[in-house]
Amino acid sequence: MAERTLEVKGMSCSHCKMAVSGALKGLNGVSDVAVDLSTGKVDVNYDESKVGFDQMKDAVEEQGYDVVK
Repeated sequence: MAERTLEVKGMSCSHCKMAVSGALKGLNGVSDVAVDLSTGKVDVNYDESKVGFDQMKDAVEEQGYDVVK
């Protein structure tokens, strides 16, 4: 398992947290997601043989948020 921290812009409330978390958890290979609204950081635990950064970025951006890195 691998871990990556995404920096996400535009999250401000519990709905944002649920939308981002749900989008990432819906990806095959993502096992755990922790969203910190105060910092805009999203920690993702995932199986790098099943999912990559581009897929995670696309899933978050489809919810209307920007992934900085």
